[in-house]
Amino acid sequence: MKKSIRKTVSALLALTMCAAGTGLLPVTAEDAAEVKALPLGTYEVETFDGVEVWTSIYENQLPGYSGDGFAYLTSNPINFNIEVDEEGMYEIKFRAAQILSEDGRMQTITVNGVEYSYTMPYLNEWTDISFGFIRLKKGVNEISIINKYGYAAFDTVTVEKAVFPELKGTDQTCDPAATPETKALLKYLNSVYGKNILSGQQEIYGGGHNVQTSIRYDAATDTCVDGDGKTYKIVEGDYGTDDQGNKFPWHCVDENGFDYTYNTQNHNYAYNDYDQECRYLYELTGHYPAIRGFDFNTHSPGFAWEDGVTDRMIHWAKTQNGICTASWHVTVPKDMSDFEVDEEGNITKISNDWQAYTYGITTDFVTANCLVEGTKEYYFFQEAMRLLAEQIQKLQDAGVPLIFRPLHEAEGNADPQGTGAGSWFWWSKEGTEVYHQLWKLLYTTLTEEYNLHNIIWEQNLYAWSDASANWYTGDEWVDIVGFDKYNTQYNRHDGNTTGPNEDAESKIFWAQVGYVDNKKMVSMPENDSIPSLENMEIENSKWLYFCTWYDGEAGAPQFISGSEYQNPETLKTLFNSDFCITLDELPADLYGSEVAPTEVPSETPEPGDILYGDTDLNGKINILDVITLNKNLLGKETFTKEQQLAADVDLSSTPDSTDSLIILKYIVGIVESLPVAKAE
Repeated sequence: MKKSIRKTVSALLALTMCAAGTGLLPVTAEDAAEVKALPLGTYEVETFDGVEVWTSIYENQLPGYSGDGFAYLTSNPINFNIEVDEEGMYEIKFRAAQILSEDGRMQTITVNGVEYSYTMPYLNEWTDISFGFIRLKKGVNEISIINKYGYAAFDTVTVEKAVFPELKGTDQTCDPAATPETKALLKYLNSVYGKNILSGQQEIYGGGHNVQTSIRYDAATDTCVDGDGKTYKIVEGDYGTDDQGNKFPWHCVDENGFDYTYNTQNHNYAYNDYDQECRYLYELTGHYPAIRGFDFNTHSPGFAWEDGVTDRMIHWAKTQNGICTASWHVTVPKDMSDFEVDEEGNITKISNDWQAYTYGITTDFVTANCLVEGTKEYYFFQEAMRLLAEQIQKLQDAGVPLIFRPLHEAEGNADPQGTGAGSWFWWSKEGTEVYHQLWKLLYTTLTEEYNLHNIIWEQNLYAWSDASANWYTGDEWVDIVGFDKYNTQYNRHDGNTTGPNEDAESKIFWAQVGYVDNKKMVSMPENDSIPSLENMEIENSKWLYFCTWYDGEAGAPQFISGSEYQNPETLKTLFNSDFCITLDELPADLYGSEVAPTEVPSETPEPGDILYGDTDLNGKINILDVITLNKNLLGKETFTKEQQLAADVDLSSTPDSTDSLIILKYIVGIVESLPVAKAE
């Protein structure tokens, strides 16, 4: 049929539907063969070309169908075409039934050759269901219901322009005792939700991106020196012994306070380049991400070590004015015989070999026992929470709020019954009930026992099915819900099989909005390919933020810098758009006035009450105090009277660059005590 004739038929068909008033038009098999593309509307599925008409499913009657019958999906697909005037998001709905499986059955449609799936629950009567919002191109779109798993009955199909609800979320923390900084951050997040997307980047954890140096320890002179003869300050009282009984210092520090750690294999000093991914983004796009992702993995029972993660978080929030988010890959023993406690719960046996632990499901660790006092699992998880709380307490003391994402990716693969069968982490392997109890235990322990109120609680609903809602613990326990996007190899909608998948995943986004009744913000806390600006705009995807996973070591996926995951031009376009918020675009009062108070205290501290050099007033002196003072000297931070007194380490009455240098010399040991007399 000629294009002009087809358009005329489509127009007449649309007029007839409007005249009918019901929007439901029977289409005969003869018409279906003639009409190659239908306008938006509702149609009897059994009238499509090639469809067999059913009035019962064998001996099972399904009364109440409309028209002459319905289509039952067994082997042949159900094909129809829809023509639209503009590219955009459309909703595809069916009046359907599914009586084969009480566990639900996956149904799949293809739109222009690309698959979209939906787990249809057991329905023994005709029910209106939605496949969600799907992107259609301008012109004719070929749609098929295919028998990938099939065996469902379809009475009518409706294709209509998507109608998106106004996003609401909430700016009220689920913890009523949240700190002022935490409340201020959540209010800011909610103010941009639905209008912009916050950029994010995860840093590597667990000692990754290791960089070796030529620095070695000279036992004869008790100094650390590099290949050029430069010496480094040794951290006092921080010595260890190697396998041959030789003493060595674990850490040495340069004149800028940069820390180097002893490498037991190479017998030299190295550091971890935790800035690698953020630096790559800045060099590529000219911007740092607004959010930086961290992980508390190294603070775990048995093999815990200090990787400086909490100090980096404080630096990111206090010095860079960035937002911190963190996951918690908390590990448990693979074999619980490696862990013993006495009757009082004191640990009497624990392995210090990191290979003896896992956050996977290959363990005899019984998750439910975390809730049963007296069990080994209970005491192990209590110790894990204690170590975690120590780090979050440091953040709270520094006035740093945290978007905390513990016990993440709970569902794993789709798990309609919530049994944990699809899980890949130990915390969810025993199903939804145990998982919810564990989440509540963690929440109440941190907030009530440890009095930590600087947390914005984020919960992952991972898999691509309605069953994900089973893993949601509830509004009173959660502030944000998130979806982790990893789909360069599957669930693609761009027609490709490899390379970056810049799909904005609107269908998943709006499904999650529905899971939480539009009461919580929805984020993308992990991703491989970042969705493109164009796709997010066309697909109306309103993710609160994305946070790309880090580049692995040699041979591992390079999630941010690798061409298989990201298109550099796409990143530059997005990071430089008005839609995407970067670090330099965050408000100066992000955490409220409590973070950088401008009011001068009514009483001037006595000299004996001043810790000279402690410019950020956190009770200790380190490189962050130098940075804080330099920001003040550059006019980027206003000091209180107390801060001015602490910064004036040469007692000259006005802090200046000389004070900054003196504090730095004190940190590396060149100056022995503070304050010092002003040089004449």
